[in-house]
Amino acid sequence: MSAKTAMIFAAGLGTRLRPLTDTMPKALVPVAGEPLLAHVIRKLVRAGYGRLVVNVHHFPDQIRKYLSENDFGVPIAISDESGRLLETGGAIRHAAPLLSCADRFLVHNVDIISDLDFGWFEGAWHEGALATLLVSDRKTSRYLLFDDDLRLVGWTNVSTGEVRSPYPGLDPSACRRLAFAGIHEMSSDILDVMKPFPERFPIIDFYLQVCDRYPVYAALPDRLRLVDVGKFDSLAEAERSASEILQDE
Repeated sequence: MSAKTAMIFAAGLGTRLRPLTDTMPKALVPVAGEPLLAHVIRKLVRAGYGRLVVNVHHFPDQIRKYLSENDFGVPIAISDESGRLLETGGAIRHAAPLLSCADRFLVHNVDIISDLDFGWFEGAWHEGALATLLVSDRKTSRYLLFDDDLRLVGWTNVSTGEVRSPYPGLDPSACRRLAFAGIHEMSSDILDVMKPFPERFPIIDFYLQVCDRYPVYAALPDRLRLVDVGKFDSLAEAERSASEILQDE
């Protein structure tokens, strides 16, 4: 049996964390005494993930150096996007040689700090699913749309009224509106489904194009504390919120 595998998205530019990210990658921005990347790696290792993949683009050498100087107890492979940022879907496709050895793998944004129970999340997997998306009931302007079985059917921006779905005439008011939380588990079959897609594409666009043919489900925990550090305008505010979660780990 192969080790549980996870990929950490660490290639982003981190524009909302400037000026820090003018001189370092978002993944190495310190929060509660350690880089974001370290917090995610430690949580994944504690959850039993024995093989990690980290993609790099913005200041890639800094991430390589950090990983070479810090031993987290598991092998960590680098998926190099230094030549071109491939967005979230393209990043997974590009890392396929590093991910295809596992039947399923986790994908985790580097700027997400949460108290997610990964054992619960793994148990939420649906047999035959292409992916499971961690979601929350938080208020936002952009929602994923799910049917009564929590299968993905579309997306909407409630501020503009835009709806995207492979199902013609989908009524958003008849769907469950839930916010994506930046963590997903995928079947390795997704790597074959991605082959016809271009080199660079967002993963949510991919899901919305294939969800009528390949089941994508939501996993909605009863309780979830989560901080998306990359969306904070103030790093001090992000630090306060993240520290509360990390202190309870």
